[in-house]
Amino acid sequence: MAAGLAGAALALALTVPAEADEGTAGEPAAAGVAGRGWQLTHTGADARFRGLAAVSRSVAWAAGSRGTVLRTTDGGSTWRNVSPAGAGELEFRDVEAFDARRAVVLAIGEGEASRVFRTEDGGATWTESFRNTDPRAFYDCMTFFDHRHGLAMSDPVDGRYRILSTRDGGRSWEVLPSDGMPAALPGEAGFAASGQCLVSSGAKDVWLATGGGATGRVLHSADRGLTWTATETTIPAGEGAKGVFGLAFRDRRHGIAVGGDYRKDQPSPQAAAVTGDGARTWTASATPPPSYRSGVAWLPHTRSAALAVGPTGTDLTTDGGRTWRTVDTGSYDTVDCTADGACWVSGEKGRVARALLR
Repeated sequence: MAAGLAGAALALALTVPAEADEGTAGEPAAAGVAGRGWQLTHTGADARFRGLAAVSRSVAWAAGSRGTVLRTTDGGSTWRNVSPAGAGELEFRDVEAFDARRAVVLAIGEGEASRVFRTEDGGATWTESFRNTDPRAFYDCMTFFDHRHGLAMSDPVDGRYRILSTRDGGRSWEVLPSDGMPAALPGEAGFAASGQCLVSSGAKDVWLATGGGATGRVLHSADRGLTWTATETTIPAGEGAKGVFGLAFRDRRHGIAVGGDYRKDQPSPQAAAVTGDGARTWTASATPPPSYRSGVAWLPHTRSAALAVGPTGTDLTTDGGRTWRTVDTGSYDTVDCTADGACWVSGEKGRVARALLR
């Protein structure tokens, strides 16, 4: 059992019925957790995995520091190092996987350090499909609407966030026009902390999380990144280490934002917020997580249960993000859940864990 794992608390919490939510009175947040909550897997790596793509109970991909990419097809019992050749100097911060064989990974950094790689054979071979040549750009996150259409986002260039688009599953990319992008705030940028600063739901809706500016904002596009609107959240910003770090939308209306101040010695009040109108407005969580959180995910087949993770623990909500309680004190950077009833987390020192939902 993982150090600091409150597995029994997590299992108990996930069986507590949620409050009524839009006509679903008494719907359980989840049926429970098989076993005892987060079960650490032996990855054999010591990289920090901020990129995570959970495909199913059995299949997951993790991407991290020193150009490391891992894949499991047996629920984490074994992991295979499938890192792209020659990528040891790169920092992978996001991975999007379609199945056990097809995945796309994003390396972050200034100029040519920002790259995209794609595999169609489970990581046996990789193709570099994009290399940034603009020294002003710094790519942070990516998301896919389906197996073909996806976006990646860069910190502001010439005062606006830059959006990269693919229509062939990541084989090729093009920079979208910036005409429909609102101006960035002074000092504003995205955080490449969990692969969740750019997320999508459905065929065309996508959201972008920001920090570092005067306020923590979320930008929304309903046309796959061509035009955007920006809204202030209740998550504090105002400094380069503060803002919205991660987003999760269970549909085009209902979303959760998490963040705070990633510095260890700084408090993070109001570290979570919720929206019920597609990010037009945000409401602060009445009882937020106790400290900075970088990743968030809705539990599958629920309307009101979600998990948030960060270096100091895992928090659970059973009321759509209004209140949170800590159920684990282990360190994780990101979380992802699957339709067949599993949630995966990953983070520092090669940590990847899984919990099965009953």
